[in-house]
Amino acid sequence: MIIPCCRKKEETPHCSAVIVAAGSSQRMGSDKLLHNLGIMPVLARTLLVFQDCELVDEIVVVTRMEKLEEVAELCKKYRIEKASKVICGGATRMESALAGVSEVKKKAKLIAIHDGARPLVSVELIENTVFAAAKYKAAVPAIKSVDTLKLAEDGETVTGSLDRELVLRVQTPQVFDADLIKGALTFAAEKKLPLTDDCSAVELMGVKARIVPGEEDNIKLTTPRDMLFAAAILKDRGEYLADRAWV
Repeated sequence: MIIPCCRKKEETPHCSAVIVAAGSSQRMGSDKLLHNLGIMPVLARTLLVFQDCELVDEIVVVTRMEKLEEVAELCKKYRIEKASKVICGGATRMESALAGVSEVKKKAKLIAIHDGARPLVSVELIENTVFAAAKYKAAVPAIKSVDTLKLAEDGETVTGSLDRELVLRVQTPQVFDADLIKGALTFAAEKKLPLTDDCSAVELMGVKARIVPGEEDNIKLTTPRDMLFAAAILKDRGEYLADRAWV
């Protein structure tokens, strides 16, 4: 069951944000993060939302070695003033996340980790997840599945069904106590565990993450078809951020 996030007005937690943008984009055919989505690149849209979130103190961008200069220029062009570092990632997403959390400011108490390929995330979702993590040490946004879910043998034969009420589709940003996520990702990297999200790492440490209601618009751009969906969402929004001075 997804429980709405409760806030205490007197508490104002802040976080460092790690934007993981070091993927190979194999299913997209080319670097999806530098593709234009409407009036600007995908990665610029992602970064601008975190730039606009008052609970985010700094942004560390993790990218590929050959894209370091280009991403740094993108941060400059779109005035991502909170971007403190643009660094090189690892061979896997987990290694890239570890590289990012290792570079945040030492005073950071919370760290948000977000997929660079989720440009339609809202400031509200970031804030809700940060508040939940401040209270529970780990928080992740998720939405219920609308599909019937099956177990399959070798991907060919149905062997059973899953209770749809017990299964969620997890999104990012995922926000954690800084020491917790650093330790969890370090442990997972040392064990060479094939984890696909950061919450899985803290689960190995015996920590249960709090669920925050996610957003249907917060899609991850993986295939060219996803770009069409994202463009339709932007059209419905009236081209978010179209009034920026650099447009």
